[in-house]
Amino acid sequence: MPLVVGRYAIHGEISSGGMATVHFGRLVGPIGFSRTVAIKRLHPQFAKDPDFVAMFLDEARLAARIQHPNVVPTLDVVSTDGEIFIVMEYVQGETLSRLVRGARDRGGRVPSRIAGAIMVGALHGLHAAHEAKDERGRPLGIVHRDVSPQNVLVGVDGVTRVLDFGVAKAAVRLQTTREGQLKGKLAYMAPEQLQSGVVDRLSDVYSAGVLLWEALTTKRLFEAENEGQLLSMVLKGHIDPPSVVAPEVPAALDAIAMRAIDRDPSKRFATARDMAIALERSLEVAMSSEVGEWVEAMARDGLMRRAERVAEIESSAHARPSSAPPQRPSMRARAESTKTDVMSHPESDRTKTFTPPNAAPTSGTPSSGVMSGSSGSHPAAKRARRKILVIDDSEVMLTRIKRALEAEGYDVSTTSRAVGNARYIPSTDLCIIDYHMPGIDGGTVISSLKSATESGGSGGHACLFYLYTSDPKVAQDFKRLGFDGCLSDKGNEDALARQVRAVFRMLQMREMKKK
Repeated sequence: MPLVVGRYAIHGEISSGGMATVHFGRLVGPIGFSRTVAIKRLHPQFAKDPDFVAMFLDEARLAARIQHPNVVPTLDVVSTDGEIFIVMEYVQGETLSRLVRGARDRGGRVPSRIAGAIMVGALHGLHAAHEAKDERGRPLGIVHRDVSPQNVLVGVDGVTRVLDFGVAKAAVRLQTTREGQLKGKLAYMAPEQLQSGVVDRLSDVYSAGVLLWEALTTKRLFEAENEGQLLSMVLKGHIDPPSVVAPEVPAALDAIAMRAIDRDPSKRFATARDMAIALERSLEVAMSSEVGEWVEAMARDGLMRRAERVAEIESSAHARPSSAPPQRPSMRARAESTKTDVMSHPESDRTKTFTPPNAAPTSGTPSSGVMSGSSGSHPAAKRARRKILVIDDSEVMLTRIKRALEAEGYDVSTTSRAVGNARYIPSTDLCIIDYHMPGIDGGTVISSLKSATESGGSGGHACLFYLYTSDPKVAQDFKRLGFDGCLSDKGNEDALARQVRAVFRMLQMREMKKK
């Protein structure tokens, strides 16, 4: 069971750093609103240390002042029972460190256009932080100080985002870091930071230059057996241009990388934005769609695992604390209580007979139990690619489910018959079957439908079969019954729509893995 803190449910770990652990989280609000988030939780050993708590709160305060698409936004801060949580936007993507490692492990390198696009985004995000102001318009003087590949996240949407301002320095921060204590990763720290502790935006420009060098070469710029050797290399070691390691790197990128990592701060780019503009002018950086496709190729397995975990979280019913105030009925529930019962007008939501692809047209007026489908009048349905077949012995339930899923833009077909549906499976992405349908418990229905998937082909993908029930015990038994998964909370169409979205997100990732 997830840990519930206020309106957030905290699930499994995404990653862990020196100061905190980041978890999957779920915001559960009123009237059915919900959202997947990332929740940063201070390590227990630091929770009682006032200095660390102050630093943790500083991160939230500073990050909240940075409004830019290339910075992971802070959504909320929660303090309860001696613990502090920072709620951030959840981004489906991978860190630059793992992406570069993935390219290296495949025996290749990051294409220059991709590396350029990633760094342009990171630099624009850093510039936004450097230019951030307080409520009175005064510069905050924010410097990240830990610009490393672990703190640059590249989403499957192709957008680069800078994260973790936990060691950021601002001229007016609430608490200063402990004197003499070095933060960040030494191999990415500017020489002046190591020598005198002087930190400004040019230090972040230097770190970004190291990231560019490593992205272009898939090699570490500074590698040593111990910290002493590493410090010596950063301060006075020889540095070759990226093209010495990767001959395909153009001279213009060589010049940009070497200027950014010049040991003399006055010779670097004056701002992160200046460096970003130089990259944009030196080559045709990749479009976001191209970057996103590359991210999916490099990090397919990790993305799949996290997508499936998110799908599980979004499909589960979250417990709320016993002390939580009573929730108002959902908008749908209030609407249902005021409108005329659909059973009084059984024909009000009927649509014309559905003729599935490769099937003979059906003539005549549909009778009870005959499959019905979308008429195509719904705007979102015209755009939809996903086809859903719902099998339930209740015509009233079919009408409610159909209405809810069509509102999401899906192509929905329904039937109250337990047999005769195999021919529709090859053109269906998701088949939802009510537990009470005859033959479910014995496996007769599901086995015949699955055989249609195996023999009929389905346009390059297999139909998923999900059990639909409100019984928790039945839900736990879906695998024994032969289903791929289970949709719970039957009777709550808002919950059903959320769960179906999660299923299709998981299906998309599986299809991507097959490519």
